[in-house]
Amino acid sequence: MEAILAELEAALEHRFARPELLVRALTHRSLANEQASQEPALREGNGKQQAEGTGDNERLEFLGDAVLGLVVAESLFLLHPEWHEGELTRVRALLVSRKHMAVVAEAIGLGSHLRLSRGEEHSGLRHKTTVLSNTMEAVLGALFLDGGLEPVKAFVRRWVMGETAEQLARELDSGDALGNYKSALQEHLQASRAGAPVYRVKSESGPDHRKRFLVEVRIKTAEGEPGKQLARGMGSTKKNAEQDAARRALERLQAAQGKAAASATAKPAAEGEEPAEQ
Repeated sequence: MEAILAELEAALEHRFARPELLVRALTHRSLANEQASQEPALREGNGKQQAEGTGDNERLEFLGDAVLGLVVAESLFLLHPEWHEGELTRVRALLVSRKHMAVVAEAIGLGSHLRLSRGEEHSGLRHKTTVLSNTMEAVLGALFLDGGLEPVKAFVRRWVMGETAEQLARELDSGDALGNYKSALQEHLQASRAGAPVYRVKSESGPDHRKRFLVEVRIKTAEGEPGKQLARGMGSTKKNAEQDAARRALERLQAAQGKAAASATAKPAAEGEEPAEQ
């Protein structure tokens, strides 16, 4: 176990003062359940033992997800002062996505360090995207608890950001390929036969090297006139502002659709009965 941990610590560039944190981060729930069923005494162990060595990595995964989001958000915020909230959100979402974190996990050989139950050893579980990304987040949670934010920041800069962040920034500047919310909004409106989206620049601000565009998106009616405003967005280019407006519009439409569906499936109140307060 010490040799395995040393190999992973080298990839993380951090020597754990509390190696039990890293062990737990690598422990899949299948192994934790197997150990609990075989050794009831561990399941009934004292609080200190439970906190340090036993159990699976899901709590650390929760923590690591939050820390990862914070560190990536801070890095993007400092690296790109010209980006608006929508642009920061789009790039962060891709960097912390399950797909990308699984790629990071593979790059450091995390799969070979996973601690699985005997039943899962030959199932291919250690190579699945979801398991790899979840374990990577758990390891970041352990890294944060053991060393604070600095080792997490160093790891994120090297493995999570790096060339990927630079490539995403280039795609964002070109207005192409990165989270095509305009297409998604158009498809959503077409599916509901609501009309087609129309974009209009409402204002421009800032110096030439740091322009800010405010764009609104409306629904074009069958008569050809722009109708109800769906949302507004901002960006460093017209294309980016349109994408931001489309993203906000899509989120609002989907939220309204979800509320309508929930209302339709709600149990109607009996005759004479007052509906329950929400």
